[in-house]
Amino acid sequence: MNGGASSCEPMAQTASRKRELAWRELRPPDLRVHWLGRMEFADALTLQEEIVARKRNDPSMEDQLLLLEHEPVYTIGRTPDQSSLSATGRIRRGELGAAHLPHPLFAINRGGQATYHGPGQLMGYPITDLRRCGQDLHKYLRWVEQLLIETLAEYEIAATQRKSLTGAWVEDRKIASIGVGVRHWITMHGFALNVCGDLSPFDQIVPCGISNVAMTSMEKEAGRTFSVAKIATTVEALALERILDLRAAPATKPINI
Repeated sequence: MNGGASSCEPMAQTASRKRELAWRELRPPDLRVHWLGRMEFADALTLQEEIVARKRNDPSMEDQLLLLEHEPVYTIGRTPDQSSLSATGRIRRGELGAAHLPHPLFAINRGGQATYHGPGQLMGYPITDLRRCGQDLHKYLRWVEQLLIETLAEYEIAATQRKSLTGAWVEDRKIASIGVGVRHWITMHGFALNVCGDLSPFDQIVPCGISNVAMTSMEKEAGRTFSVAKIATTVEALALERILDLRAAPATKPINI
């Protein structure tokens, strides 16, 4: 009997996979992707807040993914510990110390410590209703990480996740950061993928609060140049393909005839 039971398992898995694929074909991706080019951080933040408010008022509104670059800026999340704003860690707890920074600082409603955004970095802001995703923030974070890892793989850069640390890593070098805020189960903020350009502004802080972390970029890892706009098209294609991985497929119910 054991042989009979095991022989049915591949058939059951195949049937389940066929149902999943059929469901995907019947349901188009409910995601709109926007390439916004270069945008000031404050303007992008206002735009995100407006979209979150619209989605809260209209639950049928599609999820949105904003792809863009920023002018140089530092950000820090909701934390009383501001020590990551200094490369020496000498800023006292509760003190917002930005006088030494060469670019503006924004304290925003995301998790995490200080980071830098600027030209050559692809910013991705998925504004996603997690009520469509089982209200599972951890699953959402892993989805974002996998999206970045698959994007990098398209350019023959082998990135991975690291236990207890968010983002995408090439060995022990951080190539992409993630910081998310959630309002009424709707996400904002998102990821920053280092594509090319100057990484020295990271030297002014403790990036993401991780001491002695080495920041890297696609340009450094691959030894060739990349366009941020080009990488954005890859992220767009993969996001549209993978968005349904966040959605729970409806359970199949027997049909009574």
